[in-house]
Amino acid sequence: MMIVPSPKKSPAKARPKSPERSSKRTKPLAPLFTSKNIAPSSAIPSSSPAFATPVHTLKPFQAPAPAKSAILPIILPPATLRPLAFRTFTKKYSLTLTSSALQELASFIGRHCGSGWREEGLAEKVLEEVARSWKNRNGGVIVDGASPELKDILKTLEGNMSGGKIVTGPRGLSRQNSLLESSQDNDLSKTRLGLRPANLTREDSQSSFGMSSLDFAEQPDEEGAADVRRWLKVIHAFDQPRFTYNVAKKHFERETSKPSLLPAASHKTDAFRNRFNVIHQRLLRNESFQTSAVAGTRALKHKDAMQTHKITPVSNLLGRHGSHHMLLGMLVILPTGNLAISDLTGTIALDLTHAVAIPEDSAWFAPGMIVLIDGVYEEEEEVAGIGLNSNSGVGGTIGGRFQGFFIGQPPCEKRRATLGVSGPDGGPDHTIGGGFGWIDFLGVGSERAVGSRMRRLEHKLLRQPALPASASLASSDSPGPQPGRGRVVLLGEVNLDQPRALQALRKILGLYATDPEGSTPMTFVLVGNFTSHAVMARGGSGGSIEYKEVFDALASTLADFPTLLTTATFVFVPGDNDGWVSAFGGGAAIPLPRKAVPAMFTSRVRRVFAAANAEAGIEKDAGGGEAVWTTNPARISLFGPVHEIVLFRDDVSARLRRTDIRLKGKDDEEEEEEEGGGDGPPPPAPKDGREEEEEDVVMSSGGANPGGAGAGADADLMEIDGDDAAVAGATEKEKETGEKKISYDVLAARKLVKTILDQGFLAPFRQAVRPVHWDFAGAMHLYPLPTAVVLVDATAPPFCVTYEGCHVMNPATVLVPGRKGVARWVEYEVGRLGKVRECTF
Repeated sequence: MMIVPSPKKSPAKARPKSPERSSKRTKPLAPLFTSKNIAPSSAIPSSSPAFATPVHTLKPFQAPAPAKSAILPIILPPATLRPLAFRTFTKKYSLTLTSSALQELASFIGRHCGSGWREEGLAEKVLEEVARSWKNRNGGVIVDGASPELKDILKTLEGNMSGGKIVTGPRGLSRQNSLLESSQDNDLSKTRLGLRPANLTREDSQSSFGMSSLDFAEQPDEEGAADVRRWLKVIHAFDQPRFTYNVAKKHFERETSKPSLLPAASHKTDAFRNRFNVIHQRLLRNESFQTSAVAGTRALKHKDAMQTHKITPVSNLLGRHGSHHMLLGMLVILPTGNLAISDLTGTIALDLTHAVAIPEDSAWFAPGMIVLIDGVYEEEEEVAGIGLNSNSGVGGTIGGRFQGFFIGQPPCEKRRATLGVSGPDGGPDHTIGGGFGWIDFLGVGSERAVGSRMRRLEHKLLRQPALPASASLASSDSPGPQPGRGRVVLLGEVNLDQPRALQALRKILGLYATDPEGSTPMTFVLVGNFTSHAVMARGGSGGSIEYKEVFDALASTLADFPTLLTTATFVFVPGDNDGWVSAFGGGAAIPLPRKAVPAMFTSRVRRVFAAANAEAGIEKDAGGGEAVWTTNPARISLFGPVHEIVLFRDDVSARLRRTDIRLKGKDDEEEEEEEGGGDGPPPPAPKDGREEEEEDVVMSSGGANPGGAGAGADADLMEIDGDDAAVAGATEKEKETGEKKISYDVLAARKLVKTILDQGFLAPFRQAVRPVHWDFAGAMHLYPLPTAVVLVDATAPPFCVTYEGCHVMNPATVLVPGRKGVARWVEYEVGRLGKVRECTF
C-alpha cells in the first residue's frame, strides 16, 4: 500500500526532515506491497480536495518498449529447410526454388531467426513474406538465388527484422504488404493514447497478396458496379504490356526498356527470335512432340502406338545426307529468288516441288510464316558447296537443299491450356499449376489472381438464358427472346463518305434503340476504312477538311439516338485510308500497329456524347456512354482476363492469295496422269470447294472444341460445326437429299481462320509486304489465344467460325456488294457465338 498525506494539513506547517533522519525512521516495505509504477504526485494541492483531482493532468500510461531479444545465429542446412520451403513456395504460390535460392534463404533464416526458426514458426513467416514479395515483383515462376530481385527482398527484410520477427509499422514493412501479425504494433499505438492494449486477430493472408481489393467485385451493390460496362476496358496496342519469352527460365519476362518507332536494327532480330521461341515452346508442350520412356517401351510391343515428332535445328543437318528430319522455321526468299527456310541456327534452300499440305488445302502458306516441314536433307555433290556459304558461321545459308514432302501449320494451343485453367468451360474454381496463369498479359490482372472472382461476377451480371438457334435466324422485326445486355455489335468498312453507308448505319442503330431499357448492347464497334479512298493523300488542306466533314456527318447521325449514346461504348478502329498515316501512305500497307484517328477530326463526335450524357443527367465519371478511338489492332477486355476480344482491320485474304506458295495437290496429279505428263504445268482452275470437302471437315471436327457459325450471301446465318443438334439436323438432311456440299465461302473462312490462329500472329507476312513496328510486335501476337477475334476483311465473305475455342468473326462490309439497300453486320453475344444479320433500308 502507499501512504498519502492528509489534505487537511497545510503544506506550510510541514517541517522539512533531513534525509538522514527519514531514512533511519522509515522502514522499507515488502516487495509484495511495493508498487511498480508509482503515479507522479503534484506538489500543488488539488483544486477539489474532496475528489482528490490534481491541477495538472496525469501523464498517460506508457508501456515499456519491448526489449529486443538477442538471436543466436545458427548454421541452417538447406536440406533441413527444403520441406518447409517446398510447402510454402511450390504448394501455395506455385513457385520453383533453385538450389542457390534455397541456400540464400537458409543462410538468411539461420542468421536472423536462430534456433527458434522451427518451434516458434519464424521461418514460415519469413518464407511467406519472401514469396509474396516475389509475386508482387512479377519475378517469374523460377526463383533464382543470383537474381537481383531476391537480393533486394532479403535486404529489405533484413532491415525490418527484430527478434526473429518482421516488424511492421511506420519504420518497418507496411501492414498492407505484410503477412504477419500486427498485434504488437497495435498495442504500442494504443498505449500512446492511454488506452488499454488489446490483442488483434491475424489478417487474412490473401489480403496481402492483392486479393482484398477485389472483394467488392463479388457484391456489386452500387448501380455503377452492376453495369456490365463497368468491367469493360479498351486496350490500345501501344499501351499493351510487352513480354518476351526467356528460353532459359521457360517463362515470359516483361520488357523494361522504352520502345521506339525507330529502334536499332538488332530489334528486328529480337522480334523474330521472340516469335519463333513462342511457337517453339508451344509445340514442345504438344502431345505429338513429347517423348516418354514408357511410350517408347510400349512402341516396341505395339506398332500402332502414337508416333512422336522431333524438331531438328537447321545447323544440325550438316553431314547428315539422306536423313529424314522435321524442320520448324520461317519461309524466306533468298537474294537469288529461291525459297528457303530459316530458324535461329541457320538457313537452307527449300524444294517444295513434291510437297503436300497436311491437311490438304486447309491453310495458306506464304513467305513470312513459321511452318513445319517434313522431308529429307540432300547435300551438294561439289565439295566447295558443303558447309556454310557465308562467313558468318552459324546463321548463314547451309549448302545443299531440303526436299520437303509434307508441310503444315504449327498447331495452336487452347487458351485454357496456356493459362492453366481446367474444368468444364474453364470453371471458376478449377485451376491447375501448369501454364502461364500468373502472367498479366494485358495489364488487367492475371488469370490465377482474379480469374475466379471475375467469373463469379460475370455469372451474376450476365445471367441470361441461352438464345435458341431459330431466333438467331429470325429477322430483327420478328418477335424473339429477350435480348441480353452483353452484346457487341460489329460493323465493318463503314465508309462515311458514302451516303448509303450512313443510311445503313442509321437503320442498324434504330433497330437497337427500340430494345427495352437495360437490354441495349453494351458496345458498338465501328471499323474503317472510314473513307472509301485516302482523302488526305491529295495534298493541301482540302483533304483534311473533307476528312473532318465525314465525321461531322457521323456526329449528326449519332445525335438521333441519345439512348444508345448514354448506355453504350462506341469503339472506332481505323483502317489504312484513315489519317494521319494515309497522308503519306496513300492507302497502301502501312506499319502496324497504327495509331488512332487524331482527336482534331473527331471533336464533334465527342461533343455529341457529352451533350447526350448531360441531357440525361449523367455526370462525367458516372458511367455514361463514351466514344473510344483506338489503334489498329486493339483489344477489349471484359471482366479482366475472362474475355479478351481482338479487333483487327486488314485485307488478309487478298494478301494471302497474292503471296501464297503453289503446292502440288491431287488435281495436279490426276491431270498429269491423264495428259501423260505434259510439258507445262496445268493452268490454275478456280476451286469450288468440293475436292477439299473431306479434309476440311476432318480439320474442323477433329478437335474437342465446338465449331462456330458462318454466313453466305443468301442467308442471315449458317451454322458451321455448331452445337450437336445443328450437326445432327444437317446430317439427316444430307441423308434425305443424298448430297453433301460445303460452300466455297465456308471453306475460305476455315482456311483463313486456321492460318491466322495457328501462326499466332496477325500479320504473318514479310516485312516488305506488311511491315510491323519491331518494338510493338507483341501487340500482333495471339498468345494466349483470345476468346474472340474480330477480323474485318473486306475481301473475304462474312463468317463466324470457332477454332480451338476461339470465336473468329468477319462482318465484311456494312453495304452488301451487288445487293442494293441491304446492310449487314455481326451481333456477338459475349461468351457465346456470333451471328451475321442483315436488314434493308
